[in-house]
Amino acid sequence: MVKPHTPISMVYGPVQSWRFGRSLGIDPIGTTSVCSYNCVYCQLGHIERLQSDRQCFVPTEQIHQDLMAFAPWDVDAITLSGSGEPTLALNLGEIITMAQQVTQRPVGVLTNGSLLSDPQVQHNLGQADAVAVKLDAVQPTLWAKINRPVAPASLPELWDGIQAFRQSYKGHLAIQTMVLSPWDEASQATYVQLMKAIAPDEIQINTPTRAQPDRHVLSARGNAPNYSPSDSLRRFKFLSFDVLQQMSDRIQAATQIPTRCPEPDLLTR
Repeated sequence: MVKPHTPISMVYGPVQSWRFGRSLGIDPIGTTSVCSYNCVYCQLGHIERLQSDRQCFVPTEQIHQDLMAFAPWDVDAITLSGSGEPTLALNLGEIITMAQQVTQRPVGVLTNGSLLSDPQVQHNLGQADAVAVKLDAVQPTLWAKINRPVAPASLPELWDGIQAFRQSYKGHLAIQTMVLSPWDEASQATYVQLMKAIAPDEIQINTPTRAQPDRHVLSARGNAPNYSPSDSLRRFKFLSFDVLQQMSDRIQAATQIPTRCPEPDLLTR
């Protein structure tokens, strides 16, 4: 007897996050990974579709139905991330508003910031209670090597978009930075000046501890990826907690902006 096909939910978790606590994830992108970046450390694996144009991937009503299956939402927050860049979803604003109304929980969005120069994206994200924007390097060449954006993206364009969004956003803004190797003095000094200029509510310093599979692994959205024995996994030599903590302390002392990094046990998982 053939078992009936079980639709894949666009809501997953709860996920235990060092940044957001116990969080329920919403994936506005769907089962095919779609992003404007193809980051070298992406835990989802190689991005299946690279694009910078927005479209509706998953109907808001479907996400609403998937979300209702998790009631009564015993979590600290709802987080939009999932299988790629959430701001690519044209119905992002609808999803945020719906999740806030249905769950009565704060809704956050993790974004690479690549579309922040678009006023409509700024408006959509402005409805979120918290937004974390990726900024992984301060030199254009290194940024391009790490994040591998869709052309013709540029680091100055990303920075202009972050600044434009900051001017209008009333929620909690975090800058999240993935550090692949120790930064030199000049890079740290440049980063400090940028953080002073943008004045986020928080800075999050991290290092890639999760393996990168050679294919898209949907379960990598959560805490426990279900890798296949045939998967080829790339593992980075991540930074120690002491190195991250020293960098975090230095940035906080120089900027007076709360700066956090994962606890030591999270770096060894």
